Order: sequence, then C-alpha cells, then structure tokens
Amino acid sequence: MKALTWHGKADIRCESVPDPKIEDGRDAIIKVTACAICGSDLHIYGGIIPGMEHGDVLGHESMGEVVEVGSQNSKLKVGDRVVVPFTISCGECFFCTRGYFSACERTNPDRDKASKLWGNAPGGLFGYSHLLGGYAGGQAEYLRVPYADVGPIKVPEGLTDEQVLFLSDIFPTGYMAAEFCDIQPGDTIAVWGCGPVGQMAIRSAFLLGAERVIAIDTVPERLALARAGGAMTLDFAEEDIYDRIMELTGKRGADACIDAVGTEADATASADSMVDRVKTALFMGTDRPHVLRQAIHCCRNFGTVSIVGVYGGFLDKVPMGSAINRGLRFRMAQTPVQRYLPMLLDRIQKGEIDPSFVITHKASLEEGPDLYKTFRDKHDGCIKVVLKP
Repeated sequence: MKALTWHGKADIRCESVPDPKIEDGRDAIIKVTACAICGSDLHIYGGIIPGMEHGDVLGHESMGEVVEVGSQNSKLKVGDRVVVPFTISCGECFFCTRGYFSACERTNPDRDKASKLWGNAPGGLFGYSHLLGGYAGGQAEYLRVPYADVGPIKVPEGLTDEQVLFLSDIFPTGYMAAEFCDIQPGDTIAVWGCGPVGQMAIRSAFLLGAERVIAIDTVPERLALARAGGAMTLDFAEEDIYDRIMELTGKRGADACIDAVGTEADATASADSMVDRVKTALFMGTDRPHVLRQAIHCCRNFGTVSIVGVYGGFLDKVPMGSAINRGLRFRMAQTPVQRYLPMLLDRIQKGEIDPSFVITHKASLEEGPDLYKTFRDKHDGCIKVVLKP
C-alpha cells in the first residue's frame, strides 16, 4: 500500500510499505477514506520529536471502512464506517476504566523509554514516535487498529467524512481545552493559536457558554476564521498582547487562557521567544514556551491555564512564582478522545457545529509531502489539510 513515511527532518515521502495485518483478536483493519495532517505532525516534520525511525508511517487523524476484524472483536463488522481516535486504549486498565484513555497502561510497548523522559508513560498513539508505541499511522491506504472494540466510533448515515474526521483528534482536543476552563456565564476566554485546535477551542468555548473569546495569532487567514467564529482577534505582531488583554478586561486578566500552540511558538513574537529559538537550536533547551509564559501572566487571579499545545521535555523560565502567588490552576492532557466521542458526535448530528469549517486543502496521499511544507509555512492560506488515499 501507499503511505506517508518519515525519513528525517523535513523529509516526508509517499512510498510503498507492507499492508497491515491482523495481529490480535481485538484488531481491525480499515481502508482509509480520509486522513489529515495535524499541527502536532509538524513537530515531527521539524525533527523535534524524539524516538522517530526511518520509514515510520505517519498520521493520527484517520477514518474509513472496516475491511477485516479479529476473531475476538464483536463490536465491529466488515463494511462499518468508523472514525479512529488518535489514542490507543484497552478499555480495561486502571486509567481506561476511569475515562483517562490517553493514559492507558497496556497500549504503549515503549513505556520504559517514555518513563525515563517523563517519569511515567502515557498510552500508545498512532504515528507518533517510538516513545508512544511506534504504531504505524493512518496517513496511508490501510490502517491496523489495535483494541478496535474500544476506540473507533461508528459514523451514522448522512454525515460526510469531512464532518466527522476531526472527531479523531482536533475537535475533542479543542473541546477539552474549553472544558478545562470551567466556563461560567460572563467569562472571557483567551486562546493562543488560531490553528485547527485553536479554532475548535474558540467555537467550543462559545458552545460552553463563554461571553467573549479573545483569539491571538498573526496569520491573516487564521485570524479571519477566528472572527468568523465570533472571536475578538489580536495580532501579536502588531500589539502587545498582555497590555491589550489587561485593557480589555479592566486590568483583571482573562478568566481562563488556552495554550493551543505548544512547543514551537513563533520565534519573532518577543525577545524571550527568540532566545528560546536559539537555545533549542544549540540543544540548550527542549521547548519554546513563550505562549505558556504569556498565558500565565494574562490570566486573572485564581483563573485557569488550559494547555493542549504539545510540549516534549523540560520548559525553561516558566513563571511559577506568578502562578502560585495568584492562585492559578493548570489543566492539561493528551486528549482521552474516547470519553468525548458520543457527546461530540451528537453535537455534530444536531447541527450545533460542523468541524469541516477548518478545511482549506483537500488532496491525494501523493501530494501529502508537499502539503506538509505548505502547512508548516502557512502558505496558500493553509489552515487544515485533508488527504483522500
């Protein structure tokens, strides 16, 4: 089959790889009908995610048609149309039974490696390094889905691939980011990053009752899409974000701040972000947490900082003095997608939201390598890429 594979920094190829096979009775094989390039895939493209190996199949936002099921899988049948969560979960361990599916204790065969870096290990993820299981991803013609009696959700008739594909990751992630904010009537929520996850967070914040959302970015197309979703926008290249948020909130700060950027904050955003860039280039740091620093300072006393942008290692000069003295609460996670799927699918069916609004580019799998670059460079108005194998 054809698949997008990793061969080093900025080296993604569409090439032939072996077809996946059933390896366990709970497995399923799906024929991928739609997959996407995620913002967190760009961290792999940029060479900053450890544990990648040449030839690894990428992608963790996938859906398709079931073409084969294992002997112990009674949930799915051939012909079912399903969306596959990016988190791989057994459904039976300590964490899965409590709804923390992304922390599954059974699905990461590389948990010892991950524990050396993070102190403990999350569950396995599709297409995202050998710290997280080394599973082949879904930017491919076919995908093996382990524990397929737990993860995939069946798609009802009448919904297009584009409407439901993002249940695999960015819609649950953006919704979780807003949910973490414990939104109350009258709240102002600030969202850093108007990429796909940030866009989902903006609309989710309004779904959950926010009175005002302030969206921060500098890319015109992203800012325009945020405004289309009802947000007030700030361009960090044109104005001081801290000063403006203080002005807009009567010097109180936002009730909650969402970091939807993560480790690769724009290096031109401020002096500290440029220092971060230099330090990571010289291997003197692992991440560039400019947005997190700013979100902490812009959050009101006893407010919430919600973190869904990906960080990989150890953050430098995070203002914990500000956080502890002002009573901030931090909420963060790799999204336990399965706990959100039924509720979010219901919202889509009711017409409360159509996640396809973020799609700007549709293409074949063969065009994927070029579109990784387009997405990274934010060229051609690119906000979200959907590939049709």
